[in-house]
Amino acid sequence: MAVEVLFSKLTALMTSDHASVVSLNLFVALLCACIVIGHLLEENRWINESITALVIGVCTGFFILLSTGGKSSHIMAFSEDLFFIYLLPPIIFNAGFQVKKKQFFRNFMTIMLFGAVGTLISFGIVSLGAIHFFPKLDIGSLKIGDYLALGAIFSATDSVCTLQVLNQDETPLLYSLVFGEGVVNDATSVVLLKAIQNFDLSHIDLTTALDLIGNFLYLFIASTVLGVLAGLLSAYIIKKLYFGRHSTDREVALMILMAYLSYMLSELFDLSAILTVFFCGIVMSHYTWHNVTESSRVTTKHAFATLSFIAEIFIFLYVGMDALDIEKWRIVYPSPGKSVAVSSLLLALILVGRAAFVFPLSFLANLLKRSSSDQRIEFEQQVTIWWAGLMRGAVSMALAYNQFTRSGDTKSSENAIMITSTITVVLFSTVVFGLMTKPLVRLLLPSSKHIISMPSPPSTPKSFTVPLLRNGHDAESNGGTQNVRRPSSLRMLLGIPSGGVHHYWRKFDDAVMRPVFGGRGFVPFVPGSPLEQSVHQWS
Repeated sequence: MAVEVLFSKLTALMTSDHASVVSLNLFVALLCACIVIGHLLEENRWINESITALVIGVCTGFFILLSTGGKSSHIMAFSEDLFFIYLLPPIIFNAGFQVKKKQFFRNFMTIMLFGAVGTLISFGIVSLGAIHFFPKLDIGSLKIGDYLALGAIFSATDSVCTLQVLNQDETPLLYSLVFGEGVVNDATSVVLLKAIQNFDLSHIDLTTALDLIGNFLYLFIASTVLGVLAGLLSAYIIKKLYFGRHSTDREVALMILMAYLSYMLSELFDLSAILTVFFCGIVMSHYTWHNVTESSRVTTKHAFATLSFIAEIFIFLYVGMDALDIEKWRIVYPSPGKSVAVSSLLLALILVGRAAFVFPLSFLANLLKRSSSDQRIEFEQQVTIWWAGLMRGAVSMALAYNQFTRSGDTKSSENAIMITSTITVVLFSTVVFGLMTKPLVRLLLPSSKHIISMPSPPSTPKSFTVPLLRNGHDAESNGGTQNVRRPSSLRMLLGIPSGGVHHYWRKFDDAVMRPVFGGRGFVPFVPGSPLEQSVHQWS
């Protein structure tokens, strides 16, 4: 009898392992299909890679649903841990690592206006709208914390579609604003939800509100500081030990592991891991990247970009397949009108909340730009920024699962309606708004070549490596000085120079930071190292 039980358990285990292998093979094949189809449709006026992956995911889920007789629609269920621990870190880190720092910090105040203040405004409008309208829809017993959580969930934008259309070199101001706002916005939304979940909001008073604001600021600042410290530590270790003299593999591995360690430490301390790993990426690109050998620089650039690209496609495919989760749709099936009403109301609140801060804050940002050399945000660019933030993606999905499955009661109608409504908003905004992004950007900004074209094949090894090793500094310095009018003497006297902070930071950086942590111009030279050989070869 015992032998039979043991045999049955082994059989079940082998069956389970086989099913996992089959699922993994199918998912990898779908990823390859997404990349190939996305490449073939790259010049298409409407479709982009994120929409391609989403549509393939939905079609695959529908096929699995039919083949299993309506029992299941996905190979893998949506897992918040999988998303936040494995998929999101390479995307956010690469965003910080590849960012053109000069453009990002030149527009830092505007980015923070949109990403932090704007997200708070959108959060307030969505939350107040939900508090006012949702009780009239009779969708269940939602608490005040749930309404505030909805504001945080639907304040998290997904600007991937727009970034795939914009060209970083043709529209540097617009690209840096959309890109920077997207990262800060996601971090702000996650921090908001964490802060909301940390407090009992059944009785809100002034003390609770101040504690909530204080907790939000603490999470924001502590997360940033942790990311900066992790980046500086990696730079110091690699500069002092100079792993490249023996093995480039070690320094590449150390960079990847230190970046991931910063993310996991932030999760361990209940901080915003998105902010931590983003600023870790910025610091690593400024210091650590310059301390490694030439081959490691090329390797890390391509490795981080490739991991980010695969994770992005994985997420959209993942979201598309989970959209047909039959269990949650069965719960809301008796009252489809409520689900449609909730989704429509959320979309309307997103549109209003987005417009409520983009145009006023753009006006404020233009007023603050006293120097004539500062680029102003034109109305067409404001519309593009507004449109870029209308789409919702995997971050909203993950936050919705985090909030409405915390109690373990996924069978309740209100939780099911909230999750299915989130899925509906994500699908509709990504597909419908995403399809209209390319034509809209071409209409609003006709003078620029927005579709990113691949560079021509390099003719020499030097022409291949030098642009990569520049890390975007030369392109920024050249791009930032074109078409700039010389301000008048009176304007220069009365205006506050926009480059003042950057000037003093560069002096401090060159005098204090780079001698300790390395960076461009402070790269260690070791006799016989690959770096020294390459320098002699190019000199």
